Amino acid sequence: MVLEMALESVFAVTDVFFVGRLGAAAVATVGLTESWLALLYALAVGLGVGATATVARRIGEGDAQGAAHAAVQAVVLGLATAVLFGVCGVLAAPHLLKIMGADAGVLAVGTTYARVMLGGSGTILMLFVINAVFRGAGDAAIAMRVLWLANSINILLGPCLIFGLGPFPRLGVTGAAIATTIGRGTGVVFAITRLVRPGHRVSIKRSDIRLAPAVMWRMIKLSGSGVLQMFIGTASWIGIVRIMSLFGSSALAGYTIGMRIVVFALLPSWGLSNAAATMMGQSLGAGRPERAARAVWLTAFYDCCILTAVGAVFMLAARPIVGIFTTDPTVLATGAHCLRIISAGFPFYAYGMVVTQSFNGAGDTRTPTLLNLAVFWLWEIPLAYVLARFTPLGPSGVFVSIAVAFSTLALASALLFRRGRWRTVNV
Repeated sequence: MVLEMALESVFAVTDVFFVGRLGAAAVATVGLTESWLALLYALAVGLGVGATATVARRIGEGDAQGAAHAAVQAVVLGLATAVLFGVCGVLAAPHLLKIMGADAGVLAVGTTYARVMLGGSGTILMLFVINAVFRGAGDAAIAMRVLWLANSINILLGPCLIFGLGPFPRLGVTGAAIATTIGRGTGVVFAITRLVRPGHRVSIKRSDIRLAPAVMWRMIKLSGSGVLQMFIGTASWIGIVRIMSLFGSSALAGYTIGMRIVVFALLPSWGLSNAAATMMGQSLGAGRPERAARAVWLTAFYDCCILTAVGAVFMLAARPIVGIFTTDPTVLATGAHCLRIISAGFPFYAYGMVVTQSFNGAGDTRTPTLLNLAVFWLWEIPLAYVLARFTPLGPSGVFVSIAVAFSTLALASALLFRRGRWRTVNV
């Protein structure tokens, strides 16, 4: 799972690495579009929560057919959501960029990029949902191979379409969107072939391909809470990006690069968090809550050790790391400052990510939803606005608010986990 999410994080840095050669407007385009894609990630991860919790519980109970039924319902829900989001994204792309404060330069460069990324965003959702099924079953190696394939295509095709290498047309920032969409789309096709292939813990047979209203409704309720939970968390990034846009394209580009590097470091931690969620669900299905709790605390400790080391490297070498992606002095300074401040809180983030995700693995999606609402909307965004607009910190106030919010989430989630309400949740 760590390797899987490490590969997912490659998507976060590959595009910005190549696009950084096209200037601040192109990087700002990626950042503004990514803020809207955060809503899709909320849907994807939320649906994945329902899929992982249900499949893991059935596997823990020894009910392979029940796990296959759950997988079918997850794929159907994911496909319907993907089509709806993609159509809306294509139609509304330029308006969404304007809402986020895009100037004329960004609109000229990035409208087509936004249309392609948002229109093809269903591939992101389907990857998350199908891989969530594999993770819930304990077949995380398949999810890892899916992302190996998708990333390989994106890395090879990206520079060809961006810069017009060989027989490929020079498409600029739009080429990055096309390469990413093709890579992810290929990964989705491969994932589906693995899902219907015999020999895995979840293997869908022809007799399983039917709607099961009771299973689907139970998954919708779980996923609905999960979607709301992730929407609250990820949509807060829209507010953060909107505040950063007040300081111009260069500051926004620096923030975009800094956060992409942070995401590169944190997504592998999501792998550990997903592992904790799977062990939580399977242990509860087997009637062993004490094993579930031990798995969560051990995983959080391992994650803390890893992120503490990574955070130290980022703080010491922030400027040369950001310099890989840009040579613009203003963008470089902002990105390095962003990286230093946010990475200072990495040890706290480790515990917050693992413990919060473990609630989802138990089927208790209500607790992390309320946590996200309180921490991100009632605490992080107001704090960012006040520090950025009414103190000398400026953009640095936004970075401080992010570090403070994630540290708060870690402390609150640990306290609630110790109360043990997750032990009594039925899935």
